[in-house]
Amino acid sequence: MTENLLDNVHINFDAGALWVLNLVLGLVMFGVALEISLKDFRPLFLKPKALILGVFSQFILLPAVTYLLILLIEPLPSIALGMFMVAACPGGNISNFLSYLSKANTALSVSLTAIATLLAIVMTPLNFHFWSMLYSPSSKLIQEISISSVEMFKLVSLLLGLPLILGMYVNYSHPVLAMKLAKRLKVVSLLFFICLVFIALYNNLDIFIDYIVYVFWIVLFHNFIAFSTGYSIGKLFRLPEDSVRSITIETGIQNSGLGLLLIFTFFDGLGGMALIAAFWGIWHIVSGLILAALWNGKPIAKETIA
Repeated sequence: MTENLLDNVHINFDAGALWVLNLVLGLVMFGVALEISLKDFRPLFLKPKALILGVFSQFILLPAVTYLLILLIEPLPSIALGMFMVAACPGGNISNFLSYLSKANTALSVSLTAIATLLAIVMTPLNFHFWSMLYSPSSKLIQEISISSVEMFKLVSLLLGLPLILGMYVNYSHPVLAMKLAKRLKVVSLLFFICLVFIALYNNLDIFIDYIVYVFWIVLFHNFIAFSTGYSIGKLFRLPEDSVRSITIETGIQNSGLGLLLIFTFFDGLGGMALIAAFWGIWHIVSGLILAALWNGKPIAKETIA
């Protein structure tokens, strides 16, 4: 009975904090874009196999596997919406760093980040709307809230598209400055985002305590499934080991910050959704570092993108 109340719980996050979250996410994406140049898209035309599989894993397989997982565990509608939201987001901003730690194909990781960020402008709203409407309980909840996918598309375009263009322009015109800024922004914005998540959880401590067990295990299993999806598709198509590692990380590390912002903007901090995205934002850093530590101890010969 208590769990059912979660669909009606809303996380308190005032307008000022939401504005700061917008700014931080914009800085995160700008920092990511500072390390992206047009040459990062070149492998797509030269040796596209790994890139196509990476994009397919992120934007097609992960949402589909998430849908199957939801059918299996039948979570509360708001929890299901949170899972769909996380699965619809592009890769997280620490994926390139984790790929480096994992002795993965960092060139592939950077290329996937660039392409996924660009595609997310369309694919994130599209995937979220399609899969959440396909699952009846979450579909009913969305209809009650009356969410406009067009408005979501506009916000995602602003949050991802504008910083991407500005960051790539700085990279093109002032490459040395771009690299210096990128290193600082990556650390500062990540710490700022983590602080915002903790503040949001602290301000809603009662909700956090009431639902931590219910939400935590779902996030844990969902994140494991995401990593497994990326790893499986890479192995199935016999990619080099370093490319398999990159696709695994890109699929398992999701931009939950974008998800949180969309949840607070369009869903008024709907309890189940916000808790899933917030827990994911913390847990995927932990799980990503664990995976990176395991792979870091297993050196592999560097190979070109397949």
